[in-house]
Amino acid sequence: MAEILLSPGVLARENDQSQVTSLPIQAGAALVGPTVKGKVGVPKLITTYSEYQAYFGTTFNSGSVTDAQTYTYFTSISAYNYFQNGGTSLIVTRVASGSYTPAVSQPISSSADIGSLNAFTLETLSDGEIMNSIGPEDAQGVLASGSKDNLRWEIVSPNTSSGTFGLLIRRGDDRTNNKTVLETWTNLSLDPNSSNYVARIIGDQTLTTRNAGTTDIYLQPSGSYRNSSRYVRVSNVALTTVDYLDSNGDVRINAYTSSIPIAQSGAFENATGNIGGNNKYYQDITNTNSQGLVGANYTDVFNLLANRDEYRYNIISAPGLINAFAGHSTVLSTLITNIENRGDAIAPIDLVGYGSSIGAVTSQAVSRDTSYAAAYWPWLQTTDPDSGKNVWVPASTMIPGVYANNDRIAEAWFAPAGINRGGLGQVIQAERKLINADRDTLYQGKVNPIATFPNTGVVVFGQKTLQKQASALDRVNVRRLLIELKGYISQVADNLVFEQNTTATRNQFLAQVNPYLESVQQRQGLFAFRVVMDDSNNTPDVIDRNELRGGIYLQPTKTAEFVYLDFNILPTGVTFA
Repeated sequence: MAEILLSPGVLARENDQSQVTSLPIQAGAALVGPTVKGKVGVPKLITTYSEYQAYFGTTFNSGSVTDAQTYTYFTSISAYNYFQNGGTSLIVTRVASGSYTPAVSQPISSSADIGSLNAFTLETLSDGEIMNSIGPEDAQGVLASGSKDNLRWEIVSPNTSSGTFGLLIRRGDDRTNNKTVLETWTNLSLDPNSSNYVARIIGDQTLTTRNAGTTDIYLQPSGSYRNSSRYVRVSNVALTTVDYLDSNGDVRINAYTSSIPIAQSGAFENATGNIGGNNKYYQDITNTNSQGLVGANYTDVFNLLANRDEYRYNIISAPGLINAFAGHSTVLSTLITNIENRGDAIAPIDLVGYGSSIGAVTSQAVSRDTSYAAAYWPWLQTTDPDSGKNVWVPASTMIPGVYANNDRIAEAWFAPAGINRGGLGQVIQAERKLINADRDTLYQGKVNPIATFPNTGVVVFGQKTLQKQASALDRVNVRRLLIELKGYISQVADNLVFEQNTTATRNQFLAQVNPYLESVQQRQGLFAFRVVMDDSNNTPDVIDRNELRGGIYLQPTKTAEFVYLDFNILPTGVTFA
Protein backbone atom coordinates (compact mmCIF):
# COMPACT_ATOMS: atom_id res chain seq x y z
CA MET A 1 0.00 0.00 0.00
CA ALA A 2 1.30 3.47 -0.91
CA GLU A 3 2.76 5.29 2.11
CA ILE A 4 3.43 8.82 0.77
CA LEU A 5 1.41 11.49 -1.01
CA LEU A 6 2.83 12.82 -4.26
CA SER A 7 -0.21 14.95 -5.15
CA PRO A 8 -2.86 16.65 -2.99
CA GLY A 9 -5.15 14.10 -1.35
CA VAL A 10 -5.84 12.08 1.78
CA LEU A 11 -3.75 9.10 2.91
CA ALA A 12 -5.40 6.78 5.45
CA ARG A 13 -2.62 4.67 6.97
CA GLU A 14 -2.73 1.79 9.40
CA ASN A 15 -0.30 1.03 12.19
CA ASP A 16 -1.05 -2.46 13.45
CA GLN A 17 -0.02 -2.38 17.12
CA SER A 18 -2.17 -5.32 18.16
CA GLN A 19 0.35 -8.13 17.67
CA VAL A 20 0.05 -10.82 20.30
CA THR A 21 2.62 -13.23 21.57
CA SER A 22 2.87 -16.62 19.94
CA LEU A 23 0.19 -18.92 21.32
CA PRO A 24 -1.72 -21.88 19.94
CA ILE A 25 -3.81 -20.53 17.08
CA GLN A 26 -7.23 -19.95 18.58
CA ALA A 27 -9.07 -19.52 16.51
CA GLY A 28 -21.30 -2.80 0.48
CA ALA A 29 -19.86 -5.16 -3.07
CA ALA A 30 -18.32 -5.68 -6.48
CA LEU A 31 -18.92 -8.83 -8.51
CA VAL A 32 -16.72 -9.83 -11.46
CA GLY A 33 -17.36 -12.65 -13.89
CA PRO A 34 -19.00 -13.83 -17.12
CA THR A 35 -22.63 -12.95 -17.83
CA VAL A 36 -25.08 -13.77 -20.62
CA LYS A 37 -25.15 -10.20 -21.92
CA GLY A 38 -24.16 -6.67 -20.92
CA LYS A 39 -21.26 -4.45 -21.92
CA VAL A 40 -17.96 -6.31 -21.64
CA GLY A 41 -15.47 -4.76 -19.23
CA VAL A 42 -17.70 -1.87 -18.15
CA PRO A 43 -18.77 -1.81 -14.46
CA LYS A 44 -22.48 -1.20 -13.91
CA LEU A 45 -24.31 -0.38 -10.69
CA ILE A 46 -27.21 -2.74 -10.03
CA THR A 47 -29.71 -2.27 -7.19
CA THR A 48 -32.07 -5.26 -7.58
CA TYR A 49 -31.84 -8.76 -8.97
CA SER A 50 -34.60 -7.99 -11.50
CA GLU A 51 -32.41 -5.16 -12.77
CA TYR A 52 -29.52 -7.62 -12.99
CA GLN A 53 -31.69 -10.04 -14.99
CA ALA A 54 -32.74 -7.32 -17.43
CA TYR A 55 -29.21 -6.04 -18.08
CA PHE A 56 -26.97 -9.10 -17.65
CA GLY A 57 -29.35 -11.99 -18.40
CA THR A 58 -29.65 -15.28 -16.57
CA THR A 59 -29.66 -18.72 -18.21
CA PHE A 60 -28.13 -19.72 -21.54
CA ASN A 61 -27.67 -22.83 -23.65
CA SER A 62 -24.27 -24.39 -24.20
CA GLY A 63 -23.03 -27.58 -25.78
CA SER A 64 -23.51 -29.16 -29.17
CA VAL A 65 -26.64 -28.56 -31.21
CA THR A 66 -27.88 -32.06 -30.38
CA ASP A 67 -26.89 -31.86 -26.72
CA ALA A 68 -27.66 -28.28 -25.68
CA GLN A 69 -27.99 -27.80 -21.92
CA THR A 70 -29.12 -24.87 -19.80
CA TYR A 71 -26.53 -23.24 -17.56
CA THR A 72 -26.21 -20.24 -15.29
CA TYR A 73 -22.98 -18.42 -14.51
CA PHE A 74 -21.70 -18.22 -10.92
CA THR A 75 -22.06 -14.44 -11.34
CA SER A 76 -25.85 -14.66 -11.61
CA ILE A 77 -26.20 -17.05 -8.67
CA SER A 78 -24.00 -14.81 -6.53
CA ALA A 79 -25.96 -11.67 -7.46
CA TYR A 80 -29.26 -13.39 -6.61
CA ASN A 81 -27.97 -14.62 -3.26
CA TYR A 82 -26.52 -11.19 -2.43
CA PHE A 83 -29.81 -9.36 -2.98
CA GLN A 84 -31.83 -12.10 -1.28
CA ASN A 85 -29.78 -11.55 1.87
CA GLY A 86 -30.33 -7.81 2.07
CA GLY A 87 -27.68 -6.44 -0.27
CA THR A 88 -28.74 -3.08 -1.65
CA SER A 89 -26.25 -2.30 -4.43
CA LEU A 90 -23.77 -4.24 -6.50
CA ILE A 91 -21.16 -3.19 -9.06
CA VAL A 92 -21.19 -5.92 -11.68
CA THR A 93 -18.51 -6.16 -14.37
CA ARG A 94 -18.81 -8.61 -17.24
CA VAL A 95 -15.73 -10.59 -18.26
CA ALA A 96 -15.53 -12.33 -21.64
CA SER A 97 -12.99 -14.07 -23.82
CA GLY A 98 -12.50 -12.82 -27.38
CA SER A 99 -13.96 -9.90 -29.28
CA TYR A 100 -17.48 -8.73 -28.44
CA THR A 101 -19.41 -5.93 -30.17
CA PRO A 102 -22.97 -4.60 -29.86
CA ALA A 103 -25.78 -5.13 -32.35
CA VAL A 104 -27.11 -2.31 -34.55
CA SER A 105 -30.63 -1.70 -35.75
CA GLN A 106 -31.71 -2.77 -39.19
CA PRO A 107 -32.29 0.34 -41.36
CA ILE A 108 -34.85 2.70 -39.84
CA SER A 109 -36.37 3.99 -43.05
CA SER A 110 -37.55 7.51 -43.71
CA SER A 111 -40.27 8.42 -46.21
CA ALA A 112 -40.49 6.05 -49.18
CA ASP A 113 -40.74 9.15 -51.34
CA ILE A 114 -36.95 9.55 -51.20
CA GLY A 115 -35.91 5.94 -51.42
CA SER A 116 -36.24 4.67 -47.83
CA LEU A 117 -33.16 6.41 -46.43
CA ASN A 118 -31.92 5.33 -42.98
CA ALA A 119 -32.99 8.15 -40.66
CA PHE A 120 -30.96 7.14 -37.60
CA THR A 121 -29.28 4.09 -36.10
CA LEU A 122 -29.69 2.44 -32.71
CA GLU A 123 -27.06 0.30 -31.01
CA THR A 124 -27.59 -2.13 -28.15
CA LEU A 125 -25.88 -1.39 -24.86
CA SER A 126 -25.11 -5.11 -24.53
CA ASP A 127 -22.44 -6.96 -26.48
CA GLY A 128 -22.47 -10.36 -28.13
CA GLU A 129 -24.23 -12.37 -30.80
CA ILE A 130 -27.07 -13.03 -28.39
CA MET A 131 -28.24 -9.47 -29.16
CA ASN A 132 -28.88 -10.33 -32.83
CA SER A 133 -32.65 -10.70 -33.30
CA ILE A 134 -32.86 -10.73 -37.12
CA GLY A 135 -35.92 -12.24 -38.80
CA PRO A 136 -37.72 -13.36 -40.78
CA GLU A 137 -41.03 -13.00 -38.95
CA ASP A 138 -43.58 -15.80 -38.94
CA ALA A 139 -47.32 -15.32 -39.40
CA GLN A 140 -47.71 -14.16 -35.77
CA GLY A 141 -44.89 -11.64 -36.12
CA VAL A 142 -42.35 -13.66 -34.14
CA LEU A 143 -38.69 -13.12 -35.10
CA ALA A 144 -36.74 -16.24 -35.95
CA SER A 145 -33.82 -15.15 -33.72
CA GLY A 146 -35.86 -13.24 -31.19
CA SER A 147 -35.30 -14.19 -27.54
CA LYS A 148 -35.92 -12.94 -24.03
CA ASP A 149 -32.38 -11.58 -24.01
CA ASN A 150 -32.42 -9.50 -27.19
CA LEU A 151 -34.48 -6.64 -28.58
CA ARG A 152 -36.54 -5.32 -31.46
CA TRP A 153 -37.60 -1.74 -32.23
CA GLU A 154 -40.73 -0.08 -33.63
CA ILE A 155 -41.42 3.43 -34.95
CA VAL A 156 -44.92 4.66 -34.06
CA SER A 157 -46.97 7.83 -34.62
CA PRO A 158 -44.76 9.62 -37.17
CA ASN A 159 -45.98 13.21 -37.66
CA THR A 160 -44.50 15.27 -40.47
CA SER A 161 -46.39 18.39 -39.33
CA SER A 162 -44.45 18.52 -36.06
CA GLY A 163 -41.43 16.50 -37.18
CA THR A 164 -41.88 14.00 -34.35
CA PHE A 165 -42.28 10.26 -33.93
CA GLY A 166 -42.38 7.63 -31.20
CA LEU A 167 -40.07 4.69 -30.56
CA LEU A 168 -40.81 1.41 -28.80
CA ILE A 169 -38.07 -0.91 -27.55
CA ARG A 170 -39.60 -4.38 -27.48
CA ARG A 171 -38.37 -7.72 -26.21
CA GLY A 172 -36.98 -9.87 -28.97
CA ASP A 173 -39.33 -12.80 -28.43
CA ASP A 174 -42.63 -10.90 -28.45
CA ARG A 175 -45.33 -11.08 -31.12
CA THR A 176 -46.80 -8.33 -33.28
CA ASN A 177 -50.27 -8.88 -31.81
CA ASN A 178 -48.95 -9.36 -28.26
CA LYS A 179 -46.09 -6.94 -27.75
CA THR A 180 -43.74 -6.93 -24.76
CA VAL A 181 -42.74 -3.28 -24.60
CA LEU A 182 -39.65 -2.57 -22.48
CA GLU A 183 -39.43 1.18 -23.11
CA THR A 184 -41.63 3.80 -24.77
CA TRP A 185 -40.20 7.05 -26.11
CA THR A 186 -42.64 9.67 -27.44
CA ASN A 187 -42.38 12.99 -29.25
CA LEU A 188 -38.86 12.35 -30.56
CA SER A 189 -37.27 14.62 -33.15
CA LEU A 190 -34.36 14.56 -35.61
CA ASP A 191 -33.79 18.29 -35.00
CA PRO A 192 -30.50 18.66 -33.05
CA ASN A 193 -31.64 22.09 -31.85
CA SER A 194 -34.79 20.67 -30.31
CA SER A 195 -35.13 19.70 -26.66
CA ASN A 196 -36.62 16.36 -27.78
CA TYR A 197 -33.79 15.48 -30.18
CA VAL A 198 -33.67 11.70 -30.36
CA ALA A 199 -30.02 11.43 -29.28
CA ARG A 200 -30.60 13.86 -26.40
CA ILE A 201 -33.61 11.95 -25.08
CA ILE A 202 -32.38 8.36 -25.51
CA GLY A 203 -28.65 9.05 -25.14
CA ASP A 204 -25.70 8.45 -27.42
CA GLN A 205 -22.75 7.80 -25.13
CA THR A 206 -20.48 4.79 -25.22
CA LEU A 207 -17.40 3.83 -23.23
CA THR A 208 -14.19 2.67 -24.88
CA THR A 209 -11.46 0.82 -22.99
CA ARG A 210 -8.07 2.52 -23.22
CA ASN A 211 -4.66 1.15 -22.22
CA ALA A 212 -5.92 -2.42 -21.99
CA GLY A 213 -3.23 -4.77 -20.76
CA THR A 214 -1.71 -2.16 -18.44
CA THR A 215 -2.33 -1.01 -14.89
CA ASP A 216 -3.30 2.41 -16.31
CA ILE A 217 -6.49 1.10 -17.92
CA TYR A 218 -9.49 3.44 -18.04
CA LEU A 219 -12.81 3.98 -19.81
CA GLN A 220 -13.06 6.91 -22.23
CA PRO A 221 -16.60 8.25 -22.86
CA SER A 222 -17.69 9.49 -26.29
CA GLY A 223 -20.98 11.02 -27.36
CA SER A 224 -22.79 14.14 -26.24
CA TYR A 225 -25.68 12.85 -24.15
CA ARG A 226 -25.83 10.42 -21.23
CA ASN A 227 -27.84 7.28 -21.87
CA SER A 228 -31.37 7.36 -20.52
CA SER A 229 -32.40 4.11 -22.16
CA ARG A 230 -31.47 0.94 -20.33
CA TYR A 231 -31.19 -1.01 -23.56
CA VAL A 232 -30.04 1.09 -26.54
CA ARG A 233 -28.22 4.23 -27.54
CA VAL A 234 -28.37 6.38 -30.69
CA SER A 235 -25.14 5.72 -32.56
CA ASN A 236 -25.86 7.93 -35.58
CA VAL A 237 -28.45 10.39 -36.90
CA ALA A 238 -28.08 10.45 -40.67
CA LEU A 239 -30.99 12.72 -41.55
CA THR A 240 -30.96 15.69 -39.18
CA THR A 241 -33.71 18.27 -39.56
CA VAL A 242 -32.11 21.44 -38.21
CA ASP A 243 -34.74 23.93 -37.01
CA TYR A 244 -37.58 21.81 -38.43
CA LEU A 245 -40.24 24.37 -37.51
CA ASP A 246 -40.05 28.10 -38.07
CA SER A 247 -41.19 30.74 -35.60
CA ASN A 248 -44.79 30.32 -36.78
CA GLY A 249 -44.72 26.60 -36.07
CA ASP A 250 -44.68 25.66 -39.77
CA VAL A 251 -42.26 23.28 -41.49
CA ARG A 252 -39.29 25.44 -42.46
CA ILE A 253 -38.01 23.25 -45.31
CA ASN A 254 -40.57 20.98 -46.98
CA ALA A 255 -37.90 18.40 -47.91
CA TYR A 256 -37.41 17.75 -44.17
CA THR A 257 -40.75 15.93 -44.02
CA SER A 258 -39.22 13.09 -46.02
CA SER A 259 -36.58 12.59 -43.30
CA ILE A 260 -39.09 11.60 -40.63
CA PRO A 261 -39.03 7.79 -40.15
CA ILE A 262 -42.13 5.97 -41.30
CA ALA A 263 -44.15 3.59 -39.09
CA GLN A 264 -42.28 0.28 -39.10
CA SER A 265 -40.58 -2.30 -36.91
CA GLY A 266 -37.27 -4.10 -37.13
CA ALA A 267 -34.58 -6.11 -35.40
CA PHE A 268 -30.91 -5.82 -34.46
CA GLU A 269 -27.96 -7.42 -36.24
CA ASN A 270 -24.19 -7.64 -36.76
CA ALA A 271 -23.15 -8.18 -33.12
CA THR A 272 -20.12 -10.44 -32.56
CA GLY A 273 -19.00 -12.63 -29.68
CA ASN A 274 -20.52 -15.96 -28.76
CA ILE A 275 -20.91 -17.32 -25.21
CA GLY A 276 -21.81 -20.79 -26.44
CA GLY A 277 -19.52 -23.74 -27.01
CA ASN A 278 -18.50 -26.78 -25.01
CA ASN A 279 -17.28 -24.96 -21.94
CA LYS A 280 -16.87 -26.22 -18.35
CA TYR A 281 -19.34 -25.17 -15.67
CA TYR A 282 -20.08 -25.71 -11.99
CA GLN A 283 -17.91 -28.42 -10.39
CA ASP A 284 -16.29 -29.24 -13.75
CA ILE A 285 -14.37 -25.96 -14.18
CA THR A 286 -10.63 -26.24 -14.88
CA ASN A 287 -7.66 -23.92 -15.02
CA THR A 288 -8.00 -23.63 -18.83
CA ASN A 289 -11.79 -23.49 -18.95
CA SER A 290 -13.65 -21.89 -16.09
CA GLN A 291 -17.06 -21.06 -17.55
CA GLY A 292 -15.32 -20.47 -20.88
CA LEU A 293 -12.62 -18.23 -19.41
CA VAL A 294 -9.01 -18.36 -18.28
CA GLY A 295 -7.52 -16.34 -15.44
CA ALA A 296 -5.94 -13.69 -17.68
CA ASN A 297 -9.39 -12.63 -18.91
CA TYR A 298 -9.97 -10.98 -15.50
CA THR A 299 -6.80 -8.86 -15.30
CA ASP A 300 -8.04 -5.74 -17.10
CA VAL A 301 -11.25 -5.62 -15.06
CA PHE A 302 -9.37 -5.95 -11.77
CA ASN A 303 -7.03 -3.14 -12.80
CA LEU A 304 -9.98 -0.98 -13.83
CA LEU A 305 -11.74 -1.57 -10.51
CA ALA A 306 -8.54 -0.55 -8.70
CA ASN A 307 -9.62 3.07 -9.30
CA ARG A 308 -10.88 3.96 -5.84
CA ASP A 309 -12.11 7.38 -6.89
CA GLU A 310 -14.32 5.89 -9.57
CA TYR A 311 -15.57 2.69 -8.00
CA ARG A 312 -16.46 2.32 -4.30
CA TYR A 313 -17.15 -1.06 -2.75
CA ASN A 314 -16.20 -2.90 0.43
CA ILE A 315 -16.38 -6.48 -0.87
CA ILE A 316 -15.17 -7.83 -4.19
CA SER A 317 -15.74 -11.35 -5.42
CA ALA A 318 -14.90 -13.25 -8.61
CA PRO A 319 -16.39 -16.75 -8.24
CA GLY A 320 -14.79 -19.08 -10.77
CA LEU A 321 -11.20 -18.08 -10.02
CA ILE A 322 -9.39 -20.78 -8.05
CA ASN A 323 -6.07 -20.14 -6.33
CA ALA A 324 -4.80 -23.67 -7.02
CA PHE A 325 -5.42 -23.36 -10.78
CA ALA A 326 -2.44 -22.36 -12.89
CA GLY A 327 -3.06 -18.88 -14.27
CA HIS A 328 -5.75 -18.12 -11.70
CA SER A 329 -3.30 -17.57 -8.84
CA THR A 330 -1.53 -14.78 -10.72
CA VAL A 331 -4.69 -12.82 -11.43
CA LEU A 332 -5.87 -13.30 -7.81
CA SER A 333 -2.57 -11.75 -6.76
CA THR A 334 -3.44 -8.75 -8.94
CA LEU A 335 -6.83 -8.49 -7.26
CA ILE A 336 -5.39 -8.68 -3.75
CA THR A 337 -2.60 -6.20 -4.49
CA ASN A 338 -5.14 -3.74 -5.88
CA ILE A 339 -7.44 -3.90 -2.87
CA GLU A 340 -4.48 -3.64 -0.51
CA ASN A 341 -3.54 -0.43 -2.31
CA ARG A 342 -7.14 0.78 -2.12
CA GLY A 343 -7.40 -0.23 1.54
CA ASP A 344 -11.18 -0.28 1.51
CA ALA A 345 -12.35 -3.76 0.54
CA ILE A 346 -12.03 -7.42 1.34
CA ALA A 347 -12.11 -10.34 -1.11
CA PRO A 348 -13.55 -13.75 -0.30
CA ILE A 349 -11.57 -16.17 -2.48
CA ASP A 350 -11.60 -19.86 -3.34
CA LEU A 351 -8.47 -21.92 -2.88
CA VAL A 352 -9.25 -25.25 -4.57
CA GLY A 353 -11.57 -26.88 -7.07
CA TYR A 354 -14.38 -29.30 -6.34
CA GLY A 355 -13.37 -32.65 -4.85
CA SER A 356 -10.15 -31.45 -3.15
CA SER A 357 -8.77 -32.64 0.17
CA ILE A 358 -8.38 -30.66 3.38
CA GLY A 359 -4.59 -30.90 2.98
CA ALA A 360 -4.82 -29.32 -0.47
CA VAL A 361 -6.95 -26.49 0.93
CA THR A 362 -4.59 -25.61 3.79
CA SER A 363 -1.50 -25.87 1.56
CA GLN A 364 -3.02 -23.27 -0.77
CA ALA A 365 -3.80 -20.96 2.15
CA VAL A 366 -0.11 -20.93 3.09
CA SER A 367 0.67 -19.15 -0.20
CA ARG A 368 -1.39 -16.10 0.80
CA ASP A 369 -0.60 -13.53 3.48
CA THR A 370 -3.05 -10.63 3.56
CA SER A 371 -5.76 -9.25 5.80
CA TYR A 372 -7.68 -8.09 2.72
CA ALA A 373 -8.77 -11.58 1.67
CA ALA A 374 -10.47 -14.51 3.37
CA ALA A 375 -10.85 -18.10 2.22
CA TYR A 376 -13.87 -20.35 2.74
CA TRP A 377 -14.37 -24.08 2.09
CA PRO A 378 -15.93 -26.46 1.01
CA TRP A 379 -17.96 -26.04 -2.18
CA LEU A 380 -21.72 -25.68 -1.80
CA GLN A 381 -24.83 -26.93 -3.55
CA THR A 382 -27.60 -24.41 -4.19
CA THR A 383 -30.68 -24.11 -6.39
CA ASP A 384 -30.12 -21.92 -9.41
CA PRO A 385 -32.98 -19.38 -9.12
CA ASP A 386 -33.47 -19.13 -12.88
CA SER A 387 -33.13 -22.70 -14.17
CA GLY A 388 -34.36 -24.44 -11.00
CA LYS A 389 -31.45 -26.89 -11.12
CA ASN A 390 -29.42 -27.89 -8.09
CA VAL A 391 -25.82 -26.94 -8.90
CA TRP A 392 -22.41 -26.90 -7.18
CA VAL A 393 -20.71 -23.53 -6.69
CA PRO A 394 -17.48 -22.41 -4.98
CA ALA A 395 -18.01 -20.79 -1.58
CA SER A 396 -17.14 -17.26 -2.77
CA THR A 397 -20.36 -17.35 -4.81
CA MET A 398 -22.38 -17.26 -1.58
CA ILE A 399 -20.15 -15.36 0.86
CA PRO A 400 -21.07 -11.81 -0.32
CA GLY A 401 -24.63 -12.73 0.66
CA VAL A 402 -23.43 -13.71 4.14
CA TYR A 403 -21.69 -10.34 4.51
CA ALA A 404 -24.83 -8.54 3.26
CA ASN A 405 -27.00 -10.39 5.78
CA ASN A 406 -24.53 -9.61 8.57
CA ASP A 407 -24.66 -5.90 7.74
CA ARG A 408 -28.46 -5.95 7.48
CA ILE A 409 -29.07 -7.38 10.93
CA ALA A 410 -25.95 -6.09 12.70
CA GLU A 411 -22.94 -3.98 11.64
CA ALA A 412 -19.92 -4.44 9.40
CA TRP A 413 -17.71 -4.96 12.48
CA PHE A 414 -19.70 -7.97 13.68
CA ALA A 415 -18.40 -11.38 12.66
CA PRO A 416 -20.13 -12.67 9.50
CA ALA A 417 -20.11 -16.17 10.93
CA GLY A 418 -21.91 -18.45 13.36
CA ILE A 419 -25.51 -19.49 13.69
CA ASN A 420 -26.86 -15.95 14.21
CA ARG A 421 -25.24 -14.26 11.19
CA GLY A 422 -23.43 -16.95 9.21
CA GLY A 423 -26.33 -19.10 8.07
CA LEU A 424 -26.49 -20.06 4.40
CA GLY A 425 -30.22 -20.32 3.88
CA GLN A 426 -30.02 -20.77 0.11
CA VAL A 427 -27.56 -23.68 0.41
CA ILE A 428 -28.86 -27.24 0.15
CA GLN A 429 -25.73 -29.00 1.33
CA ALA A 430 -21.98 -28.65 1.56
CA GLU A 431 -19.66 -30.77 -0.54
CA ARG A 432 -18.43 -32.34 2.68
CA LYS A 433 -19.74 -32.43 6.24
CA LEU A 434 -16.85 -31.32 8.39
CA ILE A 435 -16.26 -32.94 11.75
CA ASN A 436 -14.73 -30.97 14.60
CA ALA A 437 -11.19 -32.14 13.80
CA ASP A 438 -11.62 -31.00 10.18
CA ARG A 439 -12.72 -27.56 11.33
CA ASP A 440 -9.75 -27.35 13.69
CA THR A 441 -7.31 -28.18 10.88
CA LEU A 442 -8.85 -25.67 8.50
CA TYR A 443 -9.03 -22.84 11.04
CA GLN A 444 -5.45 -23.33 12.14
CA GLY A 445 -4.60 -23.14 8.43
CA LYS A 446 -6.40 -19.77 7.94
CA VAL A 447 -9.36 -21.30 6.11
CA ASN A 448 -12.87 -20.57 7.31
CA PRO A 449 -14.80 -23.84 7.53
CA ILE A 450 -18.39 -24.07 6.36
CA ALA A 451 -20.01 -26.47 8.80
CA THR A 452 -23.22 -28.48 8.73
CA PHE A 453 -25.20 -28.82 11.96
CA PRO A 454 -28.34 -30.88 12.64
CA ASN A 455 -31.50 -28.74 12.82
CA THR A 456 -29.45 -25.69 11.85
CA GLY A 457 -28.15 -26.37 8.36
CA VAL A 458 -25.07 -25.05 6.61
CA VAL A 459 -23.23 -22.30 8.47
CA VAL A 460 -20.05 -20.27 7.99
CA PHE A 461 -18.07 -21.20 11.08
CA GLY A 462 -14.97 -19.05 10.89
CA GLN A 463 -13.90 -15.48 10.25
CA LYS A 464 -10.16 -15.45 9.72
CA THR A 465 -8.42 -13.39 7.10
CA LEU A 466 -5.43 -14.85 5.26
CA GLN A 467 -2.98 -12.80 7.33
CA LYS A 468 -0.22 -14.95 8.83
CA GLN A 469 0.78 -12.68 11.73
CA ALA A 470 -1.34 -13.00 14.86
CA SER A 471 -2.97 -9.59 15.33
CA ALA A 472 -6.40 -8.01 15.46
CA LEU A 473 -6.37 -7.84 11.65
CA ASP A 474 -6.32 -11.60 11.25
CA ARG A 475 -10.09 -11.47 11.79
CA VAL A 476 -12.65 -10.47 9.15
CA ASN A 477 -14.73 -8.33 11.52
CA VAL A 478 -11.73 -6.17 12.46
CA ARG A 479 -10.63 -5.78 8.83
CA ARG A 480 -14.17 -4.74 7.90
CA LEU A 481 -14.26 -2.37 10.90
CA LEU A 482 -11.14 -0.64 9.57
CA ILE A 483 -12.63 -0.49 6.07
CA GLU A 484 -15.76 1.15 7.47
CA LEU A 485 -13.89 3.67 9.63
CA LYS A 486 -11.34 4.59 6.99
CA GLY A 487 -14.10 5.08 4.44
CA TYR A 488 -16.04 7.54 6.59
CA ILE A 489 -13.09 9.40 8.09
CA SER A 490 -11.34 9.74 4.73
CA GLN A 491 -14.49 11.33 3.29
CA VAL A 492 -14.47 13.84 6.16
CA ALA A 493 -10.79 14.51 5.51
CA ASP A 494 -11.46 15.16 1.82
CA ASN A 495 -12.97 18.48 2.90
CA LEU A 496 -9.68 19.48 4.54
CA VAL A 497 -7.59 19.40 1.37
CA PHE A 498 -6.55 22.97 0.40
CA GLU A 499 -8.00 24.39 3.62
CA GLN A 500 -5.94 26.50 6.02
CA ASN A 501 -3.85 24.42 8.41
CA THR A 502 -5.17 26.11 11.51
CA THR A 503 -6.73 25.11 14.81
CA ALA A 504 -10.18 25.93 13.42
CA THR A 505 -9.72 23.49 10.53
CA ARG A 506 -8.49 20.75 12.84
CA ASN A 507 -11.36 21.27 15.26
CA GLN A 508 -13.79 21.02 12.35
CA PHE A 509 -12.37 17.56 11.62
CA LEU A 510 -12.46 16.49 15.27
CA ALA A 511 -16.04 17.69 15.64
CA GLN A 512 -17.15 15.21 13.00
CA VAL A 513 -14.87 12.26 13.66
CA ASN A 514 -15.15 12.01 17.47
CA PRO A 515 -18.97 11.71 17.53
CA TYR A 516 -18.82 9.15 14.74
CA LEU A 517 -16.31 6.99 16.61
CA GLU A 518 -18.38 7.36 19.77
CA SER A 519 -21.38 5.98 17.88
CA VAL A 520 -19.27 3.04 16.66
CA GLN A 521 -18.17 2.40 20.23
CA GLN A 522 -21.79 2.44 21.40
CA ARG A 523 -22.61 -0.05 18.63
CA GLN A 524 -19.98 -2.47 19.93
CA GLY A 525 -17.33 -1.77 17.32
CA LEU A 526 -14.63 -0.31 19.59
CA PHE A 527 -13.48 -0.72 23.18
CA ALA A 528 -11.79 2.68 23.10
CA PHE A 529 -10.41 5.27 20.69
CA ARG A 530 -8.50 8.53 20.59
CA VAL A 531 -8.13 11.11 17.80
CA VAL A 532 -5.18 13.50 17.83
CA MET A 533 -4.96 16.42 15.41
CA ASP A 534 -3.32 19.32 17.19
CA ASP A 535 0.02 21.06 17.60
CA SER A 536 1.64 17.84 18.84
CA ASN A 537 1.53 16.22 15.42
CA ASN A 538 1.21 19.39 13.35
CA THR A 539 4.46 21.09 14.25
CA PRO A 540 5.72 24.16 12.36
CA ASP A 541 7.92 22.06 10.06
CA VAL A 542 4.95 19.80 9.21
CA ILE A 543 2.82 22.85 8.42
CA ASP A 544 5.63 24.32 6.28
CA ARG A 545 5.57 21.13 4.18
CA ASN A 546 1.85 21.75 3.49
CA GLU A 547 0.88 18.68 5.48
CA LEU A 548 -1.95 18.12 7.92
CA ARG A 549 -1.58 15.12 10.17
CA GLY A 550 -4.03 13.21 12.30
CA GLY A 551 -3.48 10.25 14.59
CA ILE A 552 -6.35 7.84 15.12
CA TYR A 553 -5.88 5.19 17.80
CA LEU A 554 -8.33 2.32 17.96
CA GLN A 555 -8.98 -0.67 20.20
CA PRO A 556 -11.31 -2.93 18.18
CA THR A 557 -13.69 -5.21 20.00
CA LYS A 558 -12.95 -8.91 19.76
CA THR A 559 -15.40 -11.71 19.09
CA ALA A 560 -16.00 -14.69 21.35
CA GLU A 561 -14.85 -17.54 19.11
CA PHE A 562 -13.84 -19.97 21.84
CA VAL A 563 -16.46 -20.46 24.52
CA TYR A 564 -15.33 -22.48 27.55
CA LEU A 565 -18.05 -23.74 29.88
CA ASP A 566 -16.79 -25.26 33.11
CA PHE A 567 -19.28 -27.68 34.66
CA ASN A 568 -18.26 -28.14 38.29
CA ILE A 569 -19.63 -31.15 40.13
CA LEU A 570 -19.83 -30.45 43.85
CA PRO A 571 -20.51 -32.76 46.80
CA THR A 572 -23.77 -32.71 48.66
CA GLY A 573 -23.94 -30.06 51.35
CA VAL A 574 -21.90 -27.41 49.56
CA THR A 575 -23.49 -23.98 49.86
CA PHE A 576 -23.61 -21.78 46.73
CA ALA A 577 -22.44 -18.26 47.38
